[in-house]
Amino acid sequence: MRGFVRQLLTIAGKDLRLELRSRERLVSMMTFAVLVAVVFSFSLDPGVEARTVAGAMLWVTILFAGMLGLGRSFALEREQDAMMGILLAPLDRGALFLGKLIANLALLLATEVAVFVVFALFFQLSYWKTLGSVILVVVLASVGFMILGTLFSAMAAGTRLGETLLPVLILPLLMPVVIYAASSTQRLIVGRPFAEVAGSVRVLVVFDLIFLIVSILLFGAVVEE
Repeated sequence: MRGFVRQLLTIAGKDLRLELRSRERLVSMMTFAVLVAVVFSFSLDPGVEARTVAGAMLWVTILFAGMLGLGRSFALEREQDAMMGILLAPLDRGALFLGKLIANLALLLATEVAVFVVFALFFQLSYWKTLGSVILVVVLASVGFMILGTLFSAMAAGTRLGETLLPVLILPLLMPVVIYAASSTQRLIVGRPFAEVAGSVRVLVVFDLIFLIVSILLFGAVVEE
């Protein structure tokens, strides 16, 4: 178990160090999120209260910003032909998957902080009354998003279409997570009690567990193909 944890932390640390040096994915994801917030702020009808549609706007932004980052998740390994060396190393496939997952999740969570701050500034949203519940929903939905995203980005990286194929593969499976996350976030932003979204939170937990188990079982076959 110690060796497994050490391996996944090594993979996650490698990806995060490379990202801190280049800032390629993080900058592109945050720039995209800010631009989307600006577009929404100008396109929203003045007669429509932003709080009534904030959940949908937030998760559309998170969804496409996350897709932008996932498209480059395995690009370096493929471009430098490093994946073959990684697969030949005495490295557990589950540790490789979880390491990539942790790195992708860290980048998405950092982007989400920026997204929520930008939307709060542009649309005068306040999360303080239900901040803990909002964080719980966002983290659970983000975990499910990145579990599927990491698996399918590995699959797409091995094809000629690459980043173009990724949304086609992942969006149909991801829709239930986005729907539950957006509806729960919307209710919490307008001040509804956590009891109203407790069922959605349980569904998100179930989705995360199913996605995680299936992805770990399939990841080895995906990267070796």
